[in-house]
Parts: sequence; structure tokens; C-alpha cells
Amino acid sequence: MLEVRREAHAKVNLFLRVLGRREDGYHDIESLIVPLSLHDTVVCREAGGLSLNVEGSDPSLPSDSGNLALVAALALSERAGVLKGADIDLVKRIPVAAGLGGGSADAAAVLVALNELWKCGLSEEALMEVGADVGSDVPAILADRPVLVSGRGERLRAVGVPGLHWVIVPSALQVRTPDAFSWWDEDGCSSGPDPGWFVEALASGDLASVRDGFSNDLEVPVFARYPELEEVKRLLLDHGALGAIMCGSGPTMAGVFTDPDAAAGASRDIGESIVAISRGAA
Repeated sequence: MLEVRREAHAKVNLFLRVLGRREDGYHDIESLIVPLSLHDTVVCREAGGLSLNVEGSDPSLPSDSGNLALVAALALSERAGVLKGADIDLVKRIPVAAGLGGGSADAAAVLVALNELWKCGLSEEALMEVGADVGSDVPAILADRPVLVSGRGERLRAVGVPGLHWVIVPSALQVRTPDAFSWWDEDGCSSGPDPGWFVEALASGDLASVRDGFSNDLEVPVFARYPELEEVKRLLLDHGALGAIMCGSGPTMAGVFTDPDAAAGASRDIGESIVAISRGAA
């Protein structure tokens, strides 16, 4: 085997509940994460050394050990005890630093591709353990299906979610994930309500009742500092979105639609947006 190609799918959080700061500096969360059709492409080829080539992306994205794709490759090599190399080509389509899990998706795709290329033989569970050390979102993205996550993001439970259409609205604003969580602490924000009813309604396909379930506890502190993001949320709702939510720690906003034509029309009207669909729908 000389080459392995994998898609690295973006994610969206249907809800994100922050439960509090942990002693290790992270926060305990609850979230429902769904993979999207929007994806980067990872190609791994046999080579004597380990290198990363990044194309089609923000030129500020690193191609060294600051990139999670390379971090994942090194972590897999150490875990599996494999002393092999690879040339990794990464074609970016997912907006960078957008809350869509692009870096984590790239890391997950590299883990899967190199596990096959290097014949490591690690199970999905073992890959998720490696992924959890690389980034909090990596295990959920490795699952490649809708999952409820808890803890720091390492505890997963598969759930049923109907097919949904998304209008993704990126932003040029910069919101670092550590900053968003720090603001939640500083502002004395509270955790949102128990989302159990929302998960059950989605699993049953009762979309008429879930409008108010799309929620993100980080919106309060982020919107306080960037009110223009709240305006984008209102714009999506005004264009017929069933719900709208900030993706992860932002700054991307996402509107959910049940009808593909409505999603396409909203995207045309809003402009500077991406249409995507949920993967792994029940």
C-alpha cells in the first residue's frame, strides 16, 4: 500500500452546554456533535520521513508541529511503536479557526489513514484514546456519526438525528477557544437547561418541537464581545432557519433547515456562506 486517502469532515454542535471548570484547566461539557458533508481531504503516502503539505487554505495555517495533523501522526507513531514516515497532503476547505472542528477533523483523518498505511492495527477505541490526547473534538469526529459527548469530549454515546440541511456563515473575527471558555468563567455565566428533551425529540424525528433546543452556552460571553455575531444568528432565523447556533466557540454561525431548497435560497440571500448536510442521519 503506497497511498491512503480520507475525507476530514467538519462538525456542528446542535447544543453545547458548559458545566464548569475542571482542576486540569479544561471545562466539563455536554454537547451533541454531528458531522457535516463539508470536508478537507487528507492523502498519506509512504515516505522515509514525516512531512505535511497544506493547500487551499489560509496561509497562516502552520505545516509544522503546530498543525494537529502532524501532532496526530506523531502521537500515533508513539502509541503504536511504529518508526515509519509519510508525506501528508492536506487540502483545506473547512474555514480555519471557525469552530467547525477543521483541525480536529484533519487529525482524525490522519489517524485513520496512517493506521491503515502503517498497518498499526489499532482499534477504533484505541484511535479515540490517541485522538483525545491530540484534541478534545477528535474522538467525536473519529466516530463519524452523531454523538452525545461529555467530560472534556472523550466520553461518547451514539444518538439518532434526522437529516438536516445547514447554512454555514463564517466570519473574519478571531475567537480563540480558550478565550471563549475564560469569558464564560469571567462573566459568571450559567449552564443551559438539561437537553434531554431535545435529544429525545430529535431521535423521534419531532422537528416541530426542537426550535428552542439549538443552544450554545458560549454564545452569551462571545456575543457580549462580538454583537455582530448575534445579528448573523437573527439573519439566519429571519431567512427561515428552524434554529441557529454558534459553532463551538465561534465565530461561525450555522442555521439549520429541513428543506434543501430553503437552505439554498437562504444561502444565496445571505451570501458568503456554505451549504452542507448532516452525515450519519438516522
